[in-house]
Amino acid sequence: MPKETTPRRRDSAASRERLLSAAGELFADRGFDRTSAREIGERAGVDPTMIARYFGGKAQLFIAVLRTEADIPADLLDPDRLTALLDRMDRHGPGPVIQAGIRPYGDAEAQAAARAELQHRLVAPLRERLAREGDEQADLRAELLVAAFTGVILSRRSGAFEHLSGATADELLPLLRDLLGAGEQRAHEG
Repeated sequence: MPKETTPRRRDSAASRERLLSAAGELFADRGFDRTSAREIGERAGVDPTMIARYFGGKAQLFIAVLRTEADIPADLLDPDRLTALLDRMDRHGPGPVIQAGIRPYGDAEAQAAARAELQHRLVAPLRERLAREGDEQADLRAELLVAAFTGVILSRRSGAFEHLSGATADELLPLLRDLLGAGEQRAHEG
């Protein structure tokens, strides 16, 4: 007589966390459009159909990934924030939030969520600081400074600029602070 097997107990919380982790890595590496549900499932060791069950679909998983990283530290002009962001970008590359600022995703819901996070995490804290300091163009200046930071990060990563790509974080940080701080100085002068 065949031996009775006990059904494997599924740990939905662990599966959900593995999917979030795998999706976060893949979305950061490849972006939303170039990441498939199958690849996420394979990396997580979870059946990719569980994405629909736990999250509703790939776009909703993407949004969940964005929200798991939702602690918002100080703005870009804060030296510790700038250092942490540069370090993170050097280690992991530009994630899905930064990528939303440079290329549209094929899924409108994912694009809207990424853009909202870009505004929430980077632009809004900087805009609030600039407005407190009396900058009459705080909205525009905040977006301009975030765009400049994004451009530096992407150019550094692409290797298109030899010295920028080869610079250490210690060499780059003071120059990046000057670049971003120059916008703040002009706000006080204007």
